[in-house]
Amino acid sequence: MFAPVYLDWNATTPLDEAVREAMLPWLGMRFGNASSRHEYGRQARAAIDEARARVAAAVGAHPTEVVFTSGGSEANNLFIKGAAALLKPGTVAVSAVEHPCVREPARQLRRNGWLFEEIAVDAEGRVEGSALTAVLSHKPALCSVMLANNETGVLQDVPALAARVRGVGGWFHTDGVQALGKVPVRFRELGVHALTVSAHKIGGPLGAGALVVDKRLELAPLIAGGGQERGLRSGTENVAAIVGFGVACEQALARIEARKAEAACTLKTLRDALEADLIEAGASVFSRGAPRLDNTCFFAIEGVDGETLVARLDRAGFAIASGSACSSASPEPSHTLLAMGVPAALARSAVRVSLGHRTTADEVQRFATALLQQVNELKQLTAMAV
Repeated sequence: MFAPVYLDWNATTPLDEAVREAMLPWLGMRFGNASSRHEYGRQARAAIDEARARVAAAVGAHPTEVVFTSGGSEANNLFIKGAAALLKPGTVAVSAVEHPCVREPARQLRRNGWLFEEIAVDAEGRVEGSALTAVLSHKPALCSVMLANNETGVLQDVPALAARVRGVGGWFHTDGVQALGKVPVRFRELGVHALTVSAHKIGGPLGAGALVVDKRLELAPLIAGGGQERGLRSGTENVAAIVGFGVACEQALARIEARKAEAACTLKTLRDALEADLIEAGASVFSRGAPRLDNTCFFAIEGVDGETLVARLDRAGFAIASGSACSSASPEPSHTLLAMGVPAALARSAVRVSLGHRTTADEVQRFATALLQQVNELKQLTAMAV
């Protein structure tokens, strides 16, 4: 089977072998419903409790603060809609570079009398202090700013932002899906009311996520029914996926600790080498002046369509992205880049490369060579058509 070099780790990650082994029993001989009171049910409940403790430990929270969901999108919706349902309509503010699963539910609150505001970012993609000051003058009841951007990799100063929002009495949430497993994520130190995490970004299975939420906050459930997950997320639990999520969290933390001891060939080293080649070729690399994830490179080569380049590189044996996987169906340029003031024409040329712990220096070098070849061919085709 044709298997391109995988350089799209921000979209999803390969299932970790230890995760697969932990899940297998729950895809066969172990099949109990965690709400059942017999031995099969008790085994399932114990497995979920153990996984909850592992997820909580990964983010420095208490197990009772972890609410399992079907993924990051549901967790983000649970906080925004669940909080708004129990509050008097006011202002909901999100950064201008949020993922659609934060931005869209926040916009939907306008139907219920809420005011929606976007917090502007600077040219590097960082939330602007003056923009936040303007939003805070309206005393937002809800605010969400992602910890790490899925396209640019930019890291926001969430503790400082959360402290300012708390100062006016607002509830603060952060989408930590891209950050978990790449940088330390500590719920208490972030100073937030709620945090979203997801399994498939850290070597876990698709279809499992969690909202880590301060126990003092009351939320209305999106899904009502049997009362699972403290009544916040009814429905029979996906035991296999939840077990896998717990193990994936342990594996991700172990990799962070291992990276601290690495002397060479780190993800940052590989990314920086790639970006040096890109800049030499005339590419614009976005957000280079901001703190960002070590594995993420978002760039554009003027005059080269990003979607076309992604397709050609796929045929050449390299799997990359033209932006967020969840926005791939949209023909519009990246809303993140537009919010940063990048011209629409250049934004349409944007391509994202995201590395993972299995990525090698040889793969990155071969990708850089193939990229330059494809760019040269596309430019020649463009010149012939003029």
